[in-house]
Amino acid sequence: MVNYYDDPKNVADYIQMAEGYNGEELIQLLREVLPSGSTVLELGMGPGVDLDLLAVHYNVTGSDRAQPFLDRYRLAHPQADLLLLDAVTLDTQRRFDAIYSNKVLHHLTRTELADSFLRQADLLPPGGVIVHSFWYGDNEEEYPGMLAVYYTESTLTLALGPVYEILKMTRYAEMDEGDSLVCVCRKR
Repeated sequence: MVNYYDDPKNVADYIQMAEGYNGEELIQLLREVLPSGSTVLELGMGPGVDLDLLAVHYNVTGSDRAQPFLDRYRLAHPQADLLLLDAVTLDTQRRFDAIYSNKVLHHLTRTELADSFLRQADLLPPGGVIVHSFWYGDNEEEYPGMLAVYYTESTLTLALGPVYEILKMTRYAEMDEGDSLVCVCRKR
């Protein structure tokens, strides 16, 4: 599938659409389980709004599958630690104390998400943490160059498999009451 965000126009449209949204509440959940100064990899950093918030407390590495997002961020932050990464294969030898994403992994198929969770475990030490958010529901939507897979508590628990201890899984409102689901997990 062509990556929707490889087109700089789509990147600019996304940045405009996402104006005013950030993962501050999700990052607070991470702060409850991960000490300041820890290393955090953000998957699908997009324009870097959450990466900037994470950097207040952590040593951060941003990543995205779309080079235009990385290029835009690097223009304003030339010293940023950024990786061009696919969220399924995570082709890096680096290790992190935590991995974070905000409404990114719902672009993967259910099988790809399960594979991503396994690969994320390879990048974490025992006790490492993941925090990821998803749109809530049980449907799938396909757009040109983009997939959106929604998750419930049961479908997300199934995708996580036995590798992680679920510390918290709760619904929250991003746009409408209960439209989103966040999981905070620790690698066993």
